Amino acid sequence: MSEQDERLWSALAHASIWLNMVTGFFGVLAALVIYLVYKDKSQMVAFHAMQAFIFQLVWWVGGGVLIAVSWIITTLGSMVLIGLICVPIAGVISLIPLAACIYASVGAVQSYNGQEFKYWLTGDWVKI
Repeated sequence: MSEQDERLWSALAHASIWLNMVTGFFGVLAALVIYLVYKDKSQMVAFHAMQAFIFQLVWWVGGGVLIAVSWIITTLGSMVLIGLICVPIAGVISLIPLAACIYASVGAVQSYNGQEFKYWLTGDWVKI
């Protein structure tokens, strides 16, 4: 596998998070498929794809659960007026997926340019 192909597939693994914005969950699956296809062909692609997979699970799925919980608490609290104070907090929490997409885009650009990239916190979980 050429270095250019490795960089391209590594970048695509990170950029797959944008599929979540359209489909809801296929970005996670795309990163996993890239990992499964290239795990024996390229250690670099496998590392970046697994990083992207774990990052998306933590920040997309976990963030989605956190968003749902924050809005449920806000809605229930609104019945007694306290929840209205929580609306701005829930609004900020709702930006987690967008922030994750921006961070993954940084990873895509850096890996495409051949620079080393590791996600903060979750990047250390991947050992390839």
